[in-house]
Amino acid sequence: MKRSFHGKKGLCVLLVTALLGMAVLGGCADGTGESSEDNSSKESTTESTQPDSGQSDASTESNGSEESTEVQESGEESGSEGGSASGQAGDMYGGSIVVGVQQDIDSLDPHKATAAGTSEILFNVFEGLVKPDENGNLINAVASDYTISEDGLVYTFTLRENVKFHNGNVVTAEDVKYSLERVSGLLDGTPLSSTLNAIESVDIIDEKTVQVTVGSANTELIYSFVAAIIPAGSGEGEAVDPIGTGPFSFVSYKPQEGIVLAKNPDYWQEGLPYLDQVEFKISGSADTALLELQGGTIDFYAYLTDSQAQALQGSHQVVSSPSNAVQALYLNNAVEPLNDVRVRQAISYAIDKEEINNFVGGGKGTLISSAMLPTLKENYVDLNDTYGTTANVEKAKELLADAGYPDGFDLEITVPSNYEIHMQTGEVVVEQLKAAGIRATIKAVEWSTWLDETYKGRQYEATIVSLTCDMTPGYLMNRFQTDSKKNFINFSSAEYDEVYTRTQATLDPAEKAECYKELQKILCDEAGSVFIQVASNQTAISKKLAGYKFYPVYVQDMSTVYFTE
Repeated sequence: MKRSFHGKKGLCVLLVTALLGMAVLGGCADGTGESSEDNSSKESTTESTQPDSGQSDASTESNGSEESTEVQESGEESGSEGGSASGQAGDMYGGSIVVGVQQDIDSLDPHKATAAGTSEILFNVFEGLVKPDENGNLINAVASDYTISEDGLVYTFTLRENVKFHNGNVVTAEDVKYSLERVSGLLDGTPLSSTLNAIESVDIIDEKTVQVTVGSANTELIYSFVAAIIPAGSGEGEAVDPIGTGPFSFVSYKPQEGIVLAKNPDYWQEGLPYLDQVEFKISGSADTALLELQGGTIDFYAYLTDSQAQALQGSHQVVSSPSNAVQALYLNNAVEPLNDVRVRQAISYAIDKEEINNFVGGGKGTLISSAMLPTLKENYVDLNDTYGTTANVEKAKELLADAGYPDGFDLEITVPSNYEIHMQTGEVVVEQLKAAGIRATIKAVEWSTWLDETYKGRQYEATIVSLTCDMTPGYLMNRFQTDSKKNFINFSSAEYDEVYTRTQATLDPAEKAECYKELQKILCDEAGSVFIQVASNQTAISKKLAGYKFYPVYVQDMSTVYFTE
């Protein structure tokens, strides 16, 4: 662990286990013409106890293409979680840490990145007009304020004063216009966001005001304006030399090794960040990560399995929180015999979710049966009774026989080898399916191979991963439309498509919630995949660090982390 200063030992250790409040869809998201409040620096400081261990991870998406000041000698709070009034502010500043991550970056271009693991890193480099906070709220970032017209078709953003890119240039309305036109497809006809392609025009009202017009009202669209703001004209250059407005700037990147970020001395949020440098280091395997944690060569590692968490309890802070990742045995609905709904339902009956949760996550996960997070309470429906949470082998065999497979069949399950939680889950699933006569085997692949062949190429039979979600219920559900580019399981249902269209058309929150519940039921009844759990995210942190926040989205925010000694 590298340090560049010596601080006092009397600082409090603040570890925030933020509530996963993703059901908060208020403010301007309802298109009522209200304006946002600039609450970007009004963050609470809540001290928490250290919970027991848990675990989670996420692995895919087009889910993921989203994202200092001088030392304060006065000792005043900086307005962030990391700023504790218990010590002089100057004591918190300086030093560098190494954060272990499980996968390589798939693109440094924030508009083109696919993997959620990339998003968790780039969150520190890029910001949108708005961004999420640790409580599941949307706060202003590059924008200081926004309003939404009564009909929900016009978004007006006021830019924050003197926000600078990492190259020193102040963000202008031209930069915002370029960024939104690029990500929406208005620039070259190629949308880079499945939601912001609803944008019909981006107009500069004055040097600090940008107006965005969309084709149809969508109460969830405001959450998509987390899309990164980049310098006008930077385009493809972002993939080589990424320039954003975040708390850390890009220093270097080595494929299969990691990325180094440095403190942004001009960051707009006063007092942040504390650290001088953060290195995100790719750990080759879970065993390697464990050894590096124990040896002190990495200071921070998330998404532990329960066995890893137990091994680190004495030497590290091991904290947990709910995740925003839906783990499942995802089934390719387009290949035989998985194109038969009876076969998919048989697999659903054969899986014992409770055993998986207990074995892999120490019983701390939340069992689910469709692609929705239970924390999105108003939109979630509990469907665990459909197939049960323990195995019903006889029912599975009955369905297989009815489908013409009385002796079972062979099934290859592709698993990204860098995710220990999925590898362990796969081992349990193989044994469970064996009891129903399904001869499953695991095909372990590198992460890049999984992205190219399984997710993008759809060349697989079954796979075990987690899909991440943003703060809207539609984020996970929209991928299962028949023609969605993100529909890597090839789920096809005319009924689902019709209900989803109806879901997006309504502005009535109650009606929208009922539609989302209907979508979950269709996906469950058709056994589009075997949805297992939302695992608990267990994270190991060096005892010399404090200030880390859990978020309701897949990010690693290093801006509030600081040394306590």
